[in-house]
Amino acid sequence: MAHAKLADPQCTISRSAALLGERWTLLLLRQVFLGTRRFEDFQTTMDISRSVLTERLAELVDEGVLRRVAYKDARTRYEYRLTEKGRALYPVMMALRDWGSQWMPPEDGPSFDLHHRDCGGDVRAKVECTDCGQELTARDVRVTAPNRD
Repeated sequence: MAHAKLADPQCTISRSAALLGERWTLLLLRQVFLGTRRFEDFQTTMDISRSVLTERLAELVDEGVLRRVAYKDARTRYEYRLTEKGRALYPVMMALRDWGSQWMPPEDGPSFDLHHRDCGGDVRAKVECTDCGQELTARDVRVTAPNRD
């Protein structure tokens, strides 16, 4: 069954999972956040087939997560850049990385570390209240129906 068929139109988690849930998509986004931009570089670093890579890139472009930018090599080619919508996925990627570091750490340690450019501190995802700024867990949150006034 296609991921799009799994998307509940009223659930933002379901709709997001329909786009991001395919196994190569998050790895492709990881590479974009690490600076990979060109088709050949994605294929080399990820060992992904050309057809699957073409499909995933096209889907992310169609959804407005990536945009194609022309560059000149021997001929005109394209690289893939994050859009504002794509850059907004950064906290999602960091939350997945944090979760994986805690619950599924590689035997040899992480393949890369992330540090704040200004102070050198470690980077992590954080869920917080928009009013008071308190860091939250699932136990601190209650679910309500949306206010549709």
